[in-house]
Amino acid sequence: MLTFEPQLRAYAMSLSRSADRSDDLVQETLMRAISKIHTFRPGTNLGAWLTTILRNCYLSDLRRRRHEVEDADGCYSESLRAAPEQEGLLEYKEFCAALREIPFDQREALMLVGAAGLSYEDTATLCRTTTGTIKSRINRARSRLAALLGIDNISEIGFDSRVRAVMAVHQAAGATRRLA
Repeated sequence: MLTFEPQLRAYAMSLSRSADRSDDLVQETLMRAISKIHTFRPGTNLGAWLTTILRNCYLSDLRRRRHEVEDADGCYSESLRAAPEQEGLLEYKEFCAALREIPFDQREALMLVGAAGLSYEDTATLCRTTTGTIKSRINRARSRLAALLGIDNISEIGFDSRVRAVMAVHQAAGATRRLA
């Protein structure tokens, strides 16, 4: 195997265009060849077998690196943050339980406007009522939800965007009323 090392090194250099990377490829190739020597059929071309292993190592490394980002100084990895999912799930379950406590007509109006993104007018048409009635139902539903969840400020709402979509307008409406 070692007699083929110069040819393997040259081939690895032509693929990777880096001396360090080609050394790594040759080393990985020889290690794989040693661990899989039982699959080599005597009488066949050892150089071709080693070259195939090297090429496969190179292609596997390319596929693996496609999903990697180089971050030598660690700035990128420090900027990545993931909020714990347990708290969001618990808040969502608490929100769903509170939502079930609201009367159906208020819950329906709230979900159509807050979660589905329909306008007050479209919601009124769907519910066969007036826009003013829809606004009133939504206001009462949001107030009741805030009371059930103990929310006084929008910053107390969790990470879940579905909860924020329903509750955020309530907070904005409350701020507008206080200003008036």
